[in-house]
Amino acid sequence: MSVCFLLVGGLFTEIYAQCPMCRMAAESNLANGGSEGKGLNKGILYMLAVPYLMVMTVGVIWYRNNKLVKEQEMEELELEDQNF
Repeated sequence: MSVCFLLVGGLFTEIYAQCPMCRMAAESNLANGGSEGKGLNKGILYMLAVPYLMVMTVGVIWYRNNKLVKEQEMEELELEDQNF
């Protein structure tokens, strides 16, 4: 697991340089009277929310599927009990 993190961290070192660059560009834009920096926070929140929504969607689908399987098993057990 840690090998994967080392490989990803070693391969994508340029990504780390983007955060300060974006921050400087946003601060510069806002200082000069621009409004593009305001959208940066919304973009960050959007990128933060998407993985959580995906995990939540998978969890809800799994929960519903698991619930249906349990209900079907209970119905089958009730039918078996009635047959005896």
